[in-house]
Amino acid sequence: MTVSDTRPPEEQVPAPPRPATSRPGWQGAVHRWLRSTSTGSSTFSVLVTAVLLVVLFGAGSIRYENFGYPQVALNLLVDNAYLIVLAVGMTFVILTGGIDLSSGAVVALGTVMAASLLQAGWPAPLVIAVVLATGALLGWLMGLAIHGLQLQPFIVTLAGMFLARGICFAISGPSIPIQDDLFTTVAINVVELPGGTFLSYGAVLALVVVAIAAFVLHRTRFGRTVYAIGGSESSAALMGLAVGRTKVGVYVISGFCSALGGLLFSVYILSGWSLHGIGLELDAIAAVVIGGTVLVGGRGLVVGSLLGVLVLGTIKALIDFDGGLNSWWTKITVGVLLLVFVVLQRVTGRNSGTAS
Repeated sequence: MTVSDTRPPEEQVPAPPRPATSRPGWQGAVHRWLRSTSTGSSTFSVLVTAVLLVVLFGAGSIRYENFGYPQVALNLLVDNAYLIVLAVGMTFVILTGGIDLSSGAVVALGTVMAASLLQAGWPAPLVIAVVLATGALLGWLMGLAIHGLQLQPFIVTLAGMFLARGICFAISGPSIPIQDDLFTTVAINVVELPGGTFLSYGAVLALVVVAIAAFVLHRTRFGRTVYAIGGSESSAALMGLAVGRTKVGVYVISGFCSALGGLLFSVYILSGWSLHGIGLELDAIAAVVIGGTVLVGGRGLVVGSLLGVLVLGTIKALIDFDGGLNSWWTKITVGVLLLVFVVLQRVTGRNSGTAS
């Protein structure tokens, strides 16, 4: 037996108590709920947007007699089909941490090109192909400048906005009516639904675009790379991901979606005009952020962008039903909501990081 074997066991000193971090009252309850919930997740942000949409629509149904009709809800899709498609393209860009300020101008360019080419006697399928190719080409050029020349997306897409708008005025200043049989047929006919309700073909196409985008983002390597770039571009490059090709690709997608949105808008109003789509890119950005996509990239869902568009549409519908409010109240309300959601993203993101 050694000396060490005869020593009495050392007493374990209890660890000092941790300082209490709980907060009293309702603040403590909210704090504990936030810490126990994955508030920084995309799903949480989408749920918040969905709850807001339900609350707004429910308030409208209580306040106005005919607001709760099913067709009123479907009209949110019918009247905002072009914005839904635009928001899908913007979601891809913002997920990488970029921005696209040219979207509204590309929408106008799509309407002007479609109207002028149809007026010149071009067949409608060829016009559609040319418009979509033009939007994708503009997106490709902006993506090359952003990645290849390491320029800021804000500056490059701002230049793209001026370029697209300038081309619109170079083609035609006044509004051009669209009288093509295919465009008018798509504009007039609808998809009948049970209960005497309906959806336009543009709304159906917009939902298809959302479904395809969701599949691409969550079931393909390209989509996973988009999220990885938004999380950390340098880390994505170190992992061997195709950073350059993906960054250019998201701007191609945004340009394509903007051109498609222009075609849907031209079908919706059956005209092409150089002043169409002014500020539409800001509406798309607002819808994406309200839908839960973080402006710095890396987190968001395309379904959230769809809900964000529906929230904007519901606000506009509420103001239209009231009849006594100026339409500018839509912009004021959207501005307040946008600020609230940015603050919410900041708080929940910080909370999620603390909990982890």
